[in-house]
Amino acid sequence: MSPAPASFFARRQVVFLLASLCCLLWGSAYPAIKGGYALFGIAAGDIPSKLVFAGYRFIGAGLVLLLLAAWRGKPLLLPDRRMLGQVTLLGLTQTSLQYVFFYTGLAYTTGVKSSIMNATGTFFSVLLAHWIYHNDRLSLRKLLGCLAGFAGVMVVNVGDGPLAFDFTWLGEGAVVAAAFVLSAASIYGKQLSQRIDAVVLTGYQLAIGGLALLLIGLAGGGTLSGFTPASSALLLYLVVLSSAAFSLWTLLLQHNRVSMVTVFNFMVPVFGTLLSALFLQESFLQWKNGAALVLVCLGIWAVTREDRQPRADRPAGHAVATKQLPKA
Repeated sequence: MSPAPASFFARRQVVFLLASLCCLLWGSAYPAIKGGYALFGIAAGDIPSKLVFAGYRFIGAGLVLLLLAAWRGKPLLLPDRRMLGQVTLLGLTQTSLQYVFFYTGLAYTTGVKSSIMNATGTFFSVLLAHWIYHNDRLSLRKLLGCLAGFAGVMVVNVGDGPLAFDFTWLGEGAVVAAAFVLSAASIYGKQLSQRIDAVVLTGYQLAIGGLALLLIGLAGGGTLSGFTPASSALLLYLVVLSSAAFSLWTLLLQHNRVSMVTVFNFMVPVFGTLLSALFLQESFLQWKNGAALVLVCLGIWAVTREDRQPRADRPAGHAVATKQLPKA
């Protein structure tokens, strides 16, 4: 009997194309968000309006994912109040708290630096997993990968002088804080993903977290005006970006080994850096940007690469829950 043909999503060329597309979408969020600030006329210091902007985006993305799950026949009702409370907590941390930091930080630093520094979330996840999971210990390869990644973050913040350091807590510090919050919340989300479909879980947590962002922003006096065809199209793009990238990534993880998919994570800061330089006219051709990007990408590749043999003690859903959506 001949072996069954491989699934469409298990073909190597399909994995390469779709994983690259997901990373391109996540990377494009950096210039898209900063472009949204300009199109909607949101000033750098207008944090409440930034939260309103983020709230609309994630409510929309969450509803799209829930509609997609319903179309696939997945049950949308949560089993009990305890699960509702857990999903709500996940939404308030993984979406609301993370994006309070991220949207604030992105307003005070460049898209190029944000795309590089936000990649620290991958390394935070590796370090946290070492202390939480007995089957996910910190190997020498992972340790070297983390060191390379954090070295890249140090390099990108080197100033003009020999001892100068171009770093602010409101800008770069907030982006790194967002990456840490996402890493910690993703580990909590991993536990929930064992009991609820990943798409349903993400849909709820995005919608709940987005609603919290919207309410906080409105309570702080934030508004979102200046709707034009261009600004509306950009907001719609950000909604589709989050839902489409997650859905495609989940499909790839369902049909392939985790390591075959997650190794593409290094492309997110690459796309984020290049697209920010292209659309925001930010300076990229500096030695520190190139060196930082190489170090961060090498670090991500090192910590996400697995041995060839499958790990029987690691559930396939691990990367689904801990994948850092949306990187932006």
